[in-house]
Amino acid sequence: MDDLDARRREQHKQRLSWMPWLYFSLKPRHRKWAEEWQREVQARFMELETVQIAEGCFVAPEARLFAEPGRTIVIGPGSSIAADAFVHGPVVLGREVSINARASLDGGAAGIHIGDGTRIATGATLYAFNHGLDPDRTLRDQPVTSRGIRVGADVWIGANAGVTDGVTIGAHAVIAMGAVVTRDIPEWAIVGGVPAKIIGDRRERR
Repeated sequence: MDDLDARRREQHKQRLSWMPWLYFSLKPRHRKWAEEWQREVQARFMELETVQIAEGCFVAPEARLFAEPGRTIVIGPGSSIAADAFVHGPVVLGREVSINARASLDGGAAGIHIGDGTRIATGATLYAFNHGLDPDRTLRDQPVTSRGIRVGADVWIGANAGVTDGVTIGAHAVIAMGAVVTRDIPEWAIVGGVPAKIIGDRRERR
């Protein structure tokens, strides 16, 4: 491989890191080196952190995966995590889940569970913990609680949306860009706003 080809391959790796969906449709001439590269990347994460990665996944080397013992990250088959995503266990991703660039997921103590086929867009934040607000203590000395977050299958969480601790999002729901979800969302609902409110139903958009 000459110098130009090597630089083009490195550029292609960057493209895949920021747009992982392209990995799953690579042409055969790219798939061989890309799969070898991914085996190396994923092996490094599994060696250094308590991370379980199933077959057929893509994990950008620039992703930030942190999983201390007892805070495991489980990545289901065919799932992807893009560059600059932050994932702190406990987090469980189902099959074919995508975590796009700069998304942040922190499982707190109770954890985050994401259902099959769910899409989490750029800049979305899911935090499964909260701080107390007792006026007799400074904010830094408040106790931390964690109830966990559960997201059903086939959910789309839009860019820069937020999901707070204790929330369950039903299957097939859509969270609009920039929405902040502070309460449970039923299946098929479309929600938007701060705090998020139901603004539609996917079954009615035919």
